[in-house]
Amino acid sequence: MVVGLMQACTSSRYQQAVDSTPKYLDKIQRLSEPQPKREPISRRGNASSYEVWGKTYHVQKTLKQYQATGLASWYGQKFHGHDTSNGEKFDVYKFTAAHKSLPLPSYVKVTNTENQKSLTVRVNDRGPFHEDRLIDLSYAAAVRLGFADKGTAKVNIELIAPPLTDGEYQHLQVAAFQAEDSALKMKKNLASLVSEPVYISQHQQNNKTLHKVRIGPLSPTRVDEIQNTLRQQKLPSGLILP
Repeated sequence: MVVGLMQACTSSRYQQAVDSTPKYLDKIQRLSEPQPKREPISRRGNASSYEVWGKTYHVQKTLKQYQATGLASWYGQKFHGHDTSNGEKFDVYKFTAAHKSLPLPSYVKVTNTENQKSLTVRVNDRGPFHEDRLIDLSYAAAVRLGFADKGTAKVNIELIAPPLTDGEYQHLQVAAFQAEDSALKMKKNLASLVSEPVYISQHQQNNKTLHKVRIGPLSPTRVDEIQNTLRQQKLPSGLILP
């Protein structure tokens, strides 16, 4: 076991001093694998470089292809419910992983070379920070790959869905107001309809300030979905911005 960036430092925020094996649930064998998709790169966890235990690691943000073979470990109950490196909550019963340099989030196919079992996982954390480890998986992923009882296994990992980078995602401008109160009201309304960030961008036009209400960053597919939602709510479908 062991390993997200959150594990690199000792902290009293953990209820357990050491990691432990979560309760085995039968549903793990029935869980659907995450569907690979290209998401915007996370605001957290993607610094160009970071340091753990005196060693510097570099994040490969523009990576399009990646394949490697090495040792996988897993982490469990101690970290359940705590933040991963990109700000999401770690869930031992979801198929996720930690990696030192892949952009967050990414999707990789992990194959246990000892039994040829494969699984798609979503990379949303940093680690493992042991020199002999390549990737750290959630408990559920280790169960499905058949090495939860052993602790480690030799695996092959292949990048199958890197995140969108700056030039590949879009923003949706839904409305523009001179009155800031109107923009704030629209922002609150949109925030109740979508999970992505909603923000106000101010621009000067004809000596007046326009408060432009926007949603983003978004993948092109997500732009279409949100525009359909806005139409259903009798709202403007918005202007697509790069």
